[in-house]
Amino acid sequence: MAHIRDIVLNRALFSVEENETVASVARHMAEVRVGAIVVLDHGQLRGVFSERDLMLRVVLQRLDPENTPVRTVMSTQVTTVDESASLEEAMEAMHQHSCRHLPVTRLGEVIAFLSMRDLMDYQLARQTEELHHMKAYIHGAA
Repeated sequence: MAHIRDIVLNRALFSVEENETVASVARHMAEVRVGAIVVLDHGQLRGVFSERDLMLRVVLQRLDPENTPVRTVMSTQVTTVDESASLEEAMEAMHQHSCRHLPVTRLGEVIAFLSMRDLMDYQLARQTEELHHMKAYIHGAA
């Protein structure tokens, strides 16, 4: 059985500090090409800021991104998953909490950020590999 640590192993954690402005955070997200990012305060998880938060809480509210701290518009009801959790447990957590991103923890500290796409890509790669093995077995047995 695969665990979350298998997916996030050796992956960099992109994060921002909660006192940064929305404009600064949005620029950083664009630079690292992510749609959501972990928000920390001296290493402690405070929330998640996503493109959806930007649209709903900044753009539609007509807030100035250059003067709005991300802590005032980030999502603070954040579900986490331990690195030892199975892929199925992570998918269930995403489904139950209607989210597409989960901070991954080790001993209570955030070590990675997992997306629904990460889970789907991992599952697809595993299924593709299994299919290749089955085809090789079938053709070898013929």
